[in-house]
Amino acid sequence: MELHRARLRNMAVLQDSHNRQVHADWRDQGYEYYRAVWIECAELLDHIGWKWWRRQQRDLEQVRLEIVDIWHFGLSDLLRANAVNDALADHMVSRAVASQGADLRAAVEELALATLNRKAFDLDAFLDVMNALPMGLDELHDIYVGKNVLNAFRQDHGYRDGSYVKTWNGREDNAHLAEIAAGLDIARPSYADDLYAALEARYAAATRE
Repeated sequence: MELHRARLRNMAVLQDSHNRQVHADWRDQGYEYYRAVWIECAELLDHIGWKWWRRQQRDLEQVRLEIVDIWHFGLSDLLRANAVNDALADHMVSRAVASQGADLRAAVEELALATLNRKAFDLDAFLDVMNALPMGLDELHDIYVGKNVLNAFRQDHGYRDGSYVKTWNGREDNAHLAEIAAGLDIARPSYADDLYAALEARYAAATRE
C-alpha cells in the first residue's frame, strides 16, 4: 500500500511541476480539465477502433498512452481540488481489479458521460476504464513518468508557440516515446534524464533532415 501512496505522491509532484511549466499559477486559471478528459476519451476510442465501415486494428500501446493522457488532466483536476492524498491512493488500490470480459468502449463512454455530467474528473469511471483494458496501477505510474518527460520535452521545444514538430519521420512523438522507453530501465535513478536525452537526440536528427 505504501508503494502506491509513494507513487501517487510522485506523480502529483511531476504533474504540478509540468503544470507550472505551462502557467506558474495554473491552479487559479480556471482551466477546463474536464473538457480535456472527454476529448481524450474520443481519441482513445479511435485507437480501440469503433468504425464499422472499415477495418480497424486495436493499438493497445496507444490506448495505454491515451489513458495516461486522461490521467494527466484528471490528476490536475484532483490536485486543484486538494483531493490527492494517501486516502485517494488507498481507494485506487481497492478499486484496481481487472474486469474480465468488460466492454472497454462502453467504459470509455461512461467516463466521458460522467465527466460531462459533473464537469469534473470522475476517478471511479476512470478506474473502470483501466480495469476494462486491463491496466494496473504500476503500469499507469511507469507510463505516466515517461509521458511526463515527453510533455516537458514538448514545452521546451515550442509546443505552446506552435514551433514544435509533433511528427518525426512519419511517426507521432508518442510512438517514438514508447519505442525509446521500452529500451530503458525505469528502475534506474537516471531514467527520466536518459529518456529526455534520447528524445532530444532523435528529435534533433529527425528535424535536421
